[in-house]
Amino acid sequence: MKMLVVDDEFNNRLLMGRLLEPYGAVDMVIDGREALDAFLLAHAENVPYDLIFMDIMMPNMDGHQAVQAIRKREAELGIVSRHEVKVIMVTALDSPKEAMKSYYHDGCTDYVTKPITKQKIDHIVLGASETGGGDPLASGLAGQSMASDTEV
Repeated sequence: MKMLVVDDEFNNRLLMGRLLEPYGAVDMVIDGREALDAFLLAHAENVPYDLIFMDIMMPNMDGHQAVQAIRKREAELGIVSRHEVKVIMVTALDSPKEAMKSYYHDGCTDYVTKPITKQKIDHIVLGASETGGGDPLASGLAGQSMASDTEV
């Protein structure tokens, strides 16, 4: 599995990378603009990402703008929805309004609040690899705070 972590905070990227490494290759970038560039490069090299973990609040291009740009590019490439990259919005905001914006306006696959735990990562990655994504509201993780020794 090939994954991309997008977060402007170094420690968040580092910890997310460590949590995701057991599942495959992990690239890391600092904002939405770099995420879009990485997404385009991966497609140009014919090795697209399977999962993107996208922070919402970042400088230059935020997570909402980046997901919209990625979905637009996928449409231009003729990628049908069942083959779109799975985008997991990651945020410190525990806001139903923000979650709905992410799902229905931006087209994200899932939404998870910080702190990110190993259990949340395991649930998301295993669910994505087993089901191919599915219903964006099915994970039931939005807003949950699961206890763990490892948190972002």
